[in-house]
Amino acid sequence: MQLSDRLQAVASMVTENSRLADVGTDHGYIPIYLCEMGKIPSAIAMDVKKGPLLRAKMNIERYHMQEKIRTRLSDGVLKLNPDEADSVVIAGMGGTLVMKILEEGKKVLVDVKELVLQPQSDIDKVRKYLYENDYVITAEKMVCEEEKYYPMMHVQHGHMEELADIEWKYGAFLLKEKNPVLGSFLKKEETTLTGVFQNLRQQPKERVKERILEIEALLALNRKAQKWMKTEEECEKA
Repeated sequence: MQLSDRLQAVASMVTENSRLADVGTDHGYIPIYLCEMGKIPSAIAMDVKKGPLLRAKMNIERYHMQEKIRTRLSDGVLKLNPDEADSVVIAGMGGTLVMKILEEGKKVLVDVKELVLQPQSDIDKVRKYLYENDYVITAEKMVCEEEKYYPMMHVQHGHMEELADIEWKYGAFLLKEKNPVLGSFLKKEETTLTGVFQNLRQQPKERVKERILEIEALLALNRKAQKWMKTEEECEKA
């Protein structure tokens, strides 16, 4: 099976020989690919909706993976049994929903060895949630697919040190490794923010004063991140 760049990157973060639970599996591509490649022994493809789960089941049968992959109707990980999975993938959904799934699934997730998270939004809030709930980010990746940027992270139970503002927003590992995709994203974001700022300055100042201050702060953070990416040593943390 050929995966998209985003799903390929997510799948690459799953530790080999893990029993996988793929939350919000949709078509079931990640568990099928990992089982087909022999990287994992088994998987549970989970989704809250019957339609996607049916599509996943059809694909599982198409690739003759019924012996290795089961499907399960579940809201998040609520139907996952304790010690049933070593690795949980939660990808392709908003950050608020990712945090909801983690919060509601605390009892079962305590037995899981790793999480692979790919929030589509509010990733800084997801990072802070992990920090506040005894998780540690151990690796990060970022890919660009069809002009959209997708950061993702590998997470385990443990203590994480508090991060600087730019690390919450852009990712400590991505910054430290000077990830080229992040570099491309920062340039695009700066262009977008600059355009918004210039547009706001043409409007009545009192009406948009708070928004201007917000954009100025975001631009400052963006440029600090770009400076960090260009230097050989880390800039002083915010």
